[in-house]
Amino acid sequence: MTERAAGGAVAPRPAANPEGGALPPQSPGRLFWRVFRRSDLGVTGGVLLVVLYGLALAAPFVAPYPPGDMDRARFYHPPQRLHWVDPSGRLHLRPFVHPTLRVTGPGFAYREDRTRIVPLHFLVRDSRYRWLGLVPSNLHLYGVAAPDSVYLLGTDPFGRDMVSRLLSGAQISLTVGLIGIAISFTIGLLLGGISGYFGGWLDTVIMRSTELLLTIPALYLIIALRSLVPDNLPSQQVYLGIVAILAFIGWAPLARIIRGMVLSIRRLRIIWRHILPNTVSFVIIAATITIPSYILGEVFLSFIGVGVQEPSASWGNMLQLARSIPVLTNYPWMLFGPGAAIFVTVMAFNFFGDGLRDALDPRKVMGGKTG
Repeated sequence: MTERAAGGAVAPRPAANPEGGALPPQSPGRLFWRVFRRSDLGVTGGVLLVVLYGLALAAPFVAPYPPGDMDRARFYHPPQRLHWVDPSGRLHLRPFVHPTLRVTGPGFAYREDRTRIVPLHFLVRDSRYRWLGLVPSNLHLYGVAAPDSVYLLGTDPFGRDMVSRLLSGAQISLTVGLIGIAISFTIGLLLGGISGYFGGWLDTVIMRSTELLLTIPALYLIIALRSLVPDNLPSQQVYLGIVAILAFIGWAPLARIIRGMVLSIRRLRIIWRHILPNTVSFVIIAATITIPSYILGEVFLSFIGVGVQEPSASWGNMLQLARSIPVLTNYPWMLFGPGAAIFVTVMAFNFFGDGLRDALDPRKVMGGKTG
């Protein structure tokens, strides 16, 4: 239902209150949260992303070992199980693992030594690290007393702890999407706005360049651009090169959309007051949905061996170690760890993006729809 405003305009009525009457005026933030919280998948995705990025931020603290540390006596060690009850039936107040012994024979096989228990300690002092490269510390979330070790997700072919590698890899694989989106969307907004506002030869040059970029298959373009980055660079510089490559190919679709929005009305004041606020909601949704493609791009480059190089960890080069049939058959945790991390992250972004799309839909907000 609508009501006639002054000057003949049709204005929407305030959203109805289920208890009778109209709801009081609410801020955009309250309207957004009222709709977003009704999306179970959106909230679930948001919570998962907070957890994932929180773990990546606190990776050196949560990880029991440095990601490059090798245990040469524990190659392809399977995940250890946490126990609360020992073989005699006695309940322990803290979880523990049984140490393992190598089984003689071909391959890598281990058995639990159930005559010993190794308690799991929390907030332990062990190897030193610098949090965010700045704050020195040696505090870790959990660990066991030396010379024993704990591998809750097993080890890789070099005896490196999979938990520590996954957390370290998350710092690369998760941030590449955020930084890449920030760069590519800035370029897309800038070039699309300039193209639509000024028009003429400038619009022609920008749009023809955009169309040329869009005609090249993204996969081949990524590989071609990656070949320009030398392989002998440090991992940090390779990481920046990957971000630049993904950002370079990601700005074109957004530039075309923004150009179309700006073309409709070129008055600067109207653009500033009306077009840009509506563009912001679109950009937020588009960025949330696009970030997984950047993460998968880094994973792909690292998987084929031209991305982040050993000994640095990323989810892509961790998957690379699990690409052979014998490894998948005998050591399935090599695939499960990074594969599950990638799957959960991509699904969380998709769920969160769907929730944002519903919450930022002006028809639902203005119409009072919350379902």
